[in-house]
Amino acid sequence: MTDAGYAVIHAGQIEIRFLLHAGQTAGTLTMFEFVVQAQARVPIAHSHEAFDETIYGLSGVLTWTLDDQQVRVGPGDVLFIPRGHVHHFVNLDTQDARQLSAITPGLLGPDYFHEIAEVVNAGGPPNVERIMEVMRRHGLRPVLPAT
Repeated sequence: MTDAGYAVIHAGQIEIRFLLHAGQTAGTLTMFEFVVQAQARVPIAHSHEAFDETIYGLSGVLTWTLDDQQVRVGPGDVLFIPRGHVHHFVNLDTQDARQLSAITPGLLGPDYFHEIAEVVNAGGPPNVERIMEVMRRHGLRPVLPAT
């Protein structure tokens, strides 16, 4: 059970490859590896009410913001994101970062990333309203920065 049979999903400057999907784990877990290019545009800050997320650093460094606290996650570092907590990440480094995400229970799957990729890869500036609509439909609550 190590290959979910999914190709790499390209969403802008982020690549996602599922390792385990809900069908393989009786819905208890989804797991994916993601690569974030150096200085990449990244997802909107968000929370999720129905699942937790655990991040494990494989290579490079991402700077995560969790509840307004910055946490650098590099190789061997772990970050637990409890449901309901606002978070996002940036790659401020000069090298790509590769991390592993485990979602419990396994409510977030490849469909979400395929839909986001369709919006982000459409050309021109990303349509933030459409991105937020996809996020909401898949159980993520977008949080826009205060103006």
